[in-house]
Amino acid sequence: MTDDRIDRYEILKRLAVSGAAGEAVQNSVAMALRQAADLVGLQAAAMHLWDDKMKKQLSVSHADNDSVEENLASLEDTLFGALRQDRKLLSAYMTFGGEQTTQSFTFPLVYRGKVFGAVIGIQIGEKKLVSEDSFLEALCATIAINIAAEGFGRETELSEDLIERKKMDAITETAVAVNHEINNPLTAILGNVQLLLMKQGDIDEELAKKLKTIETSALKIRDVTQKLLRVKTPKSVPYADGTNMLDLSGDDDE
Repeated sequence: MTDDRIDRYEILKRLAVSGAAGEAVQNSVAMALRQAADLVGLQAAAMHLWDDKMKKQLSVSHADNDSVEENLASLEDTLFGALRQDRKLLSAYMTFGGEQTTQSFTFPLVYRGKVFGAVIGIQIGEKKLVSEDSFLEALCATIAINIAAEGFGRETELSEDLIERKKMDAITETAVAVNHEINNPLTAILGNVQLLLMKQGDIDEELAKKLKTIETSALKIRDVTQKLLRVKTPKSVPYADGTNMLDLSGDDDE
C-alpha cells in the first residue's frame, strides 16, 4: 500500500472515529476538509447542509485565502445551487478557463436515499480532480453518515419540543376553525335571546328563566372559543376511558 492510500485512509478513519465518538460535526468536517484539501490540492472546500426547502442550515469551509473562499461561495450561489434547484444536480466536475485553469466539483451528501447537503471544492492548476473521484465520494459518504448520526441524536433531544410545537399548531388551527364556524351562529342566538329578555314584561317568568339559561350557556361557549385562541402552553387533563382533553381551566391571562 502506498503512502498516498494511507493518507486517504487516515482521513476517512479519523472522520469516522470522531463521528462515532460523538464529536461536533462542525469540528470533524472542518478537520476532514482541511486534510483532504492538503492531500488532493484544493485551494478551498466547503460543506453545506440544507432543509427540505433547500434553505441552508449549516456551512463549514476551509480555504487558503479569502479570495478563493469567495470564489467558491460564488460558484455555490450562482452555479451549483441554481442547478440543484432547477435541474436536480447531484454531482459534477467542471473546468473553467482564464489566466489560470480552475476546476471545481460538487458531491451530494446522501443518507437512505435523501440528499440533505453537498461538499464542494475548487482547485487552481492543471491537476485533474476527476482522478480523485473515489476518494471524494468516500469522503462525502463518511461525512453524510456522521451528520445523519448526529441528526438522529438531535431529533431525539428535541422530540418533546417538536411534539409541543406540533400540538400548539394543531390547537391554533382548531381554535381558528371553531371561532370561524361557531361565532356567527352563536352571535345570532345571543342576539335573539337578549332581545327577548329585554321584553320580559311580555313573557312569563318560566320562559324568561329558560331564555336566561340559554344566554348563560351561549356566553360560556363564546368564552371557551376565546380561551382556545389564547392558549400558549397546552396542558392536558384526564377525561374518560383513558383519553385526555385540553385543560382550559387556567387563568385567562396565562
